Amino acid sequence: MANLHGCSNCPITGEEKCLLEETGKCPVEETAKLVGKKWMIMILRELFAGERRFNEILKSLDGISPGVLSGRLCEMEKKGIVNRKVYAQVPLRVEYSLTEKGKDLKGAVVNMAEWWLKWR
Repeated sequence: MANLHGCSNCPITGEEKCLLEETGKCPVEETAKLVGKKWMIMILRELFAGERRFNEILKSLDGISPGVLSGRLCEMEKKGIVNRKVYAQVPLRVEYSLTEKGKDLKGAVVNMAEWWLKWR
């Protein structure tokens, strides 16, 4: 019997029950909607190294505008991927770090890097 993908097994897990049918959403598509946006993976790469201030991230990503970086960090915070810590001092100091959910993406990013090294 074919599933919503038109095949007999889930194309992701190989199991008979398709994740798309089970959850109503394709996990690959939902993940790609978030981390597939321009700059997201590069921001993650910077935060895998540890806590960073806004300007440190901005300087490390050649070509990103402050507005785009701010928007991406805000979106990542809303999705529970990034922590934002504000220090009440002048000038204002804001530091970003990954949550456990954010750190859990490291394996996927490492796999992407390994794939590129193998097939470049």
